[in-house]
Amino acid sequence: MKISLNWLKRYIDLPESPKEIADSLTLLGFEVDDMETTGVPQLENVIVGEVLERQPHPDADKLGVCRVALGDVVGEKTIVCGASNYKVGDRVPVAIPGAVLPGGFKIKRSKLRGVESDGMMCSGKEIGAGEDAAGLLILESRPDLGTPINDVLTDSDTVFNLEVTPNRPDCLSHIGIARELAAWYQRELRYPEVDGVPAPGERPSGSGIFEGVSVQCEEDCPLYQATVIKGVSIGPSPDWMKELLSSIGLRPINNVVDVTNFVLHECGNPMHAFDARDIKGKKITVRNAGDGEKITTLDDEERELSSRMVVIADDQRALAVAGVMGGQNSEVKADTTDLVLEVAYFNPTTIRWVSKTLGLSSDSSYRFERGVDPRSLRYATDRAVQLILETAGGEVCRPEYIAGSEPIGEKEIELSPDWVRAKAGFEISDDQIRGSLERLDMVVSEENDGDWLVSIPSYRGDLDRPIDLLEEVLRIYGTDKIPSGSVVATATGANDHPITEFSRRATNYLVGQHFNEVVNYTLRSESEQQNWAESVSQMALGLKNPISEDQTQLRHSLLPGILETLRLNQSRKTGATRFFETGRVFREMNGKVVEMISVAFAECSEGRPRSWRERTASDFYAAKNRAIILSGFAGIDITRFGIGQVEDGSTAWQAGQAAIIDDPRAGISAEFGLMNLERIKAMDIQGDVMAGSFCLLPERLKAAKRVKFQAFSLFPSSSKDLALVVDQSELASGVVRSVEKIAQKATQGAFDLESIDVFDVYEGEGMPEGKKSVALSMVFRSSERTLKDKEVNKAFEAIQASIREKTSYGIRD
Repeated sequence: MKISLNWLKRYIDLPESPKEIADSLTLLGFEVDDMETTGVPQLENVIVGEVLERQPHPDADKLGVCRVALGDVVGEKTIVCGASNYKVGDRVPVAIPGAVLPGGFKIKRSKLRGVESDGMMCSGKEIGAGEDAAGLLILESRPDLGTPINDVLTDSDTVFNLEVTPNRPDCLSHIGIARELAAWYQRELRYPEVDGVPAPGERPSGSGIFEGVSVQCEEDCPLYQATVIKGVSIGPSPDWMKELLSSIGLRPINNVVDVTNFVLHECGNPMHAFDARDIKGKKITVRNAGDGEKITTLDDEERELSSRMVVIADDQRALAVAGVMGGQNSEVKADTTDLVLEVAYFNPTTIRWVSKTLGLSSDSSYRFERGVDPRSLRYATDRAVQLILETAGGEVCRPEYIAGSEPIGEKEIELSPDWVRAKAGFEISDDQIRGSLERLDMVVSEENDGDWLVSIPSYRGDLDRPIDLLEEVLRIYGTDKIPSGSVVATATGANDHPITEFSRRATNYLVGQHFNEVVNYTLRSESEQQNWAESVSQMALGLKNPISEDQTQLRHSLLPGILETLRLNQSRKTGATRFFETGRVFREMNGKVVEMISVAFAECSEGRPRSWRERTASDFYAAKNRAIILSGFAGIDITRFGIGQVEDGSTAWQAGQAAIIDDPRAGISAEFGLMNLERIKAMDIQGDVMAGSFCLLPERLKAAKRVKFQAFSLFPSSSKDLALVVDQSELASGVVRSVEKIAQKATQGAFDLESIDVFDVYEGEGMPEGKKSVALSMVFRSSERTLKDKEVNKAFEAIQASIREKTSYGIRD
């Protein structure tokens, strides 16, 4: 936000140094992004002088030695000058020793070709008063000798570009900033006096021009005021108003529109002036727009509205998007004679949503969506009426139309001075605490127990708790005055949170596998969710008031964001093909949206840099292995859960080449394998993408078991092979789990089943229709002795018998 120093000086006496003011604003909590000085900057030791005599320089043809009068205080000086456009008797700017000119040029007594010079007579460019550097700046108005040049050339200004935090809408105006500086410097704040506005009973009637206001959406517009002014003459604004508006980058338009802009930036109250002729039916209605209703706003754009938006309308059409921008169909024109002046309070949430949805931001919406003080409407209306009457003439009419009431009541906070000192950590007197609060327009009254009751101004909606008042006290007291001290704290050892530990271990593992970590937004677009998510309720994960069109949904998975990163890196040929992310995702379970911890990874087969040795491409089993390892970091063994093969119809995964584990009761979910080829191609990603994702509810997270050393057996193993005939739909992993349970019982603890692995899967000739052969290798070992063939064969026969009895598997000979 731009703030003009000349504009501020209308309300408060400030130091001469803009740098000092900028430092004060920063200490008050308003960061000054930059300062821009127009015209002559503040210059010390640059005053008005008169040339009394000019003699040629004894050693330079183009230089003159001048005797210059500088007033009673400074007296006369001898100055060597190289300009030729002046004559004896001219009055010019003179920089005497000690002056610092724009650009950091310091003036001091010096010799020029052997002659002492006690200063410098200046051109306009040298003091920042123009671009003319050909000669001296002749002061035709002949100001008094010794007058500071800033008192002569008064059209200079310094504009501060401030960063005002969203919780301080009261400071989105010149009076708001002046109020803060008045508290800081302990100086009087001069509010503009509103005079010349007739009392309601002394006003002429406005009947026939305008007849009423109604509000149909009171929640969106709690308070609306309309004032009729008749007989105005539209024309240019006075120079002082145009200069102030131009200083902050606003283009003067006409006297009425300029007044509304001036009051907005003076008081912080947005307002709009309607041409009364354009209000059909002579009545204004504040209502919700119709779905598909259209309006052409003042920026010459036609906009389509929805029923969640609020408009200012007459009997036939919308005249303005409430709180955002007016329409072209009712703007003030050159022949306008009668006005309806709108000043209102709109619900900040509504205006914020409308502005974001339409992609339309204005000075008005910027203030309304942060919150305008409803109690300021009366003063802002009178101020605008006063300026319109002064600059455009006319008469303010009766009655004044008011719909609604002020939505914010009185607010008081209890505060203990001892509590303030305890929280501040240093000694600060009661008088200093009270003074800081009272300088901010707060009323402090003492209660019987010695504590205070602090009444909060209506414009300070950000103050709700005692801690807020402590912050205000420290701001005005001066954070630069807080005494330094040593921090004394007792360090206690503590383990990291399990979620942090899980994320760290997953990250370390994947980085070790040459994956690059990415961080994406938690909010994603609705179109992305529809393209990638399986069985997701868009209503469940959709935001009620999204901040932008591409951030309307809570993310269902980390993979879409990783794929966007993969596409970007591939298009820029960075050579990076492996990416992963850890974070939060959201799923719908049992009618509720739950937050889950997640880690996901993706690897593309294309885009890797050329190498002397071609690396083997990742496959389904590599992705599955990574998912198993990642789930292990959460204390979960996903191989214990049923693995489902992805069938046709999946939007995210390639049918037959990916697997899913989903157990809502256990609170876990995992997917891994080849991603949908059509979807990957549609994203302009070249090559196949192998990926995986693991999610679990935070309360299901377990500490990963520490791996303890176990002595390995020094005795030889014994192995047996077994080929089973199973249904083609049966997963090999399911077969392994079933046989493993049977084998462990068959050994009866006499020795161990060390491993069981699939070494062959056969489908084809010799197999019954709908069947396949799964060949297993079982390894047995004892930690105490060498196994005998007899006991191993006995266990193997028991395994086969149990398989025939307890499963549907057949045993191949």
